Amino acid sequence: MLAKRIIPCLDVCGGRVVKGVEFMNLRDAGDPVEAGERYSLEGADELVFLDITATSEKRRTVIELVDRIAEKVFIPFTVGGGIESLEDISAALDAGADKVSINTGAVRNPEILSKAAESFGSQCIVAAVDAGRRAPGRWEVFICGGREPAGIDALEWAVEVERLGAGEILLTSMNSDGRRAGYDIELTRAVTCSVNIPVIASGGAGSKEHLAEVILEGGADAVLAASIFHYEECSISQVKEYLAGRGIPVRMVSLP
Repeated sequence: MLAKRIIPCLDVCGGRVVKGVEFMNLRDAGDPVEAGERYSLEGADELVFLDITATSEKRRTVIELVDRIAEKVFIPFTVGGGIESLEDISAALDAGADKVSINTGAVRNPEILSKAAESFGSQCIVAAVDAGRRAPGRWEVFICGGREPAGIDALEWAVEVERLGAGEILLTSMNSDGRRAGYDIELTRAVTCSVNIPVIASGGAGSKEHLAEVILEGGADAVLAASIFHYEECSISQVKEYLAGRGIPVRMVSLP
């Protein structure tokens, strides 16, 4: 089994890290440059930066901020929010991102995934799927930072983004996001069983146990979390030690 990745997420609005519930009721969680540097030093496997209002405000990702964070982190760095063209992808990569995360831009123009994979390589392209439960075993894709239902079945879309060339999927449960009651195991398992590319589980982390559950029961290849790290309830090393104790392979880091 490959090592499972632990990925802190920086949801950024107005130049600050924020955290909400179901993408709403945002509260401040610190400076993104300082947070990114801290997580890099603490042994995070990757870092995700999401400019969560870029699409709804019809603007590009704040590239200047991406550049500042990239200077401080030495781990794979994914950037998302407002990515709608090959030019946007190129700008993010030029600013120091290793990967780009695309949600709304891909739903509105699926061809961007195949063109981006061809131009930059599938390893650079992350398809973000924000899924809201509609019925037992059924989830719908949401776009524009969770503000708009797209009328697309989430499982069917996950299969399609793989076909189009995405290298991995960032899967967020809209219903679980920020509630800290655990990931949506059923949703995660449904997607991981439907695709052959890595799936990053997101939405609902409230404890170390939740991260283990979504890996062991949901089949996630990586786990994304925010609140438990931002508010220093768990450190990256504590999470990795716990996962290792559960028999989950992780990349341990010797801290200074």
